[in-house]
Amino acid sequence: MNLSSQQSENPYSVASLMSLTAAQATQDERASFISKTYMHLAGAIGAFVLLEAVLLNLPITEQMVGLMVGQQYSWLLVMGAFMVVSWIANSWALNAVSLQKQYMGLGLYVLAQAVVTAPLLYFAQTFHQGIIPTAAAATLGLFGVMTAIVFITRKDFSFLGSILIFGFVAAMGLIVCGIVFSFALGPIFIYAMIALACCSILYETSNVLHHYRTTQYVAAALSLFASVVLLFWYVLQLFMSRD
Repeated sequence: MNLSSQQSENPYSVASLMSLTAAQATQDERASFISKTYMHLAGAIGAFVLLEAVLLNLPITEQMVGLMVGQQYSWLLVMGAFMVVSWIANSWALNAVSLQKQYMGLGLYVLAQAVVTAPLLYFAQTFHQGIIPTAAAATLGLFGVMTAIVFITRKDFSFLGSILIFGFVAAMGLIVCGIVFSFALGPIFIYAMIALACCSILYETSNVLHHYRTTQYVAAALSLFASVVLLFWYVLQLFMSRD
């Protein structure tokens, strides 16, 4: 089968494989890609908020939270399952052939994040009234600052990739040790994770400007969403520890 017949059968596939990166694209193509990326990010955040509102008001939420964090090693199982689901969702979102599969990946990841974040929001809602909107506002403020830094300077922050890998591996090791040996990681760890999440936003926003292809707006939105939720998770923990 020749290229022309493939294009007639699946034009999206051919366009995805042949598309330029945002840095190589024309100004209009780049602007369209960035607009689509942040529209999808806003949609993912909106869906996340809606899912959390539903989960936190279900009558079985307390039992669900108990199953997820009630036993010493139950949270390890939750984290392991989340990592597997995240890998699947990311691989779907990066699929160059099927736009539908990309959306399935984004939807799956948003759902997984909502489920994993539900216990923290449940405790915040139960014991720290009014703190969730404050943490959300602080998160959006930090996200806005990190985004502005990248868009104003146009700097390529891809050098942060190796730092982020090391940081996340080290953080995961500390979290596992904290669960296994039953010790609190403390405020220094929370501050470090907030800094790591901010670096992740710089890195992912830089990728949007320089490295993602113009057809990868769903995958770009997923990566940004993951960084925003990570930042929100630790900003909320910081506010809860100070309350």
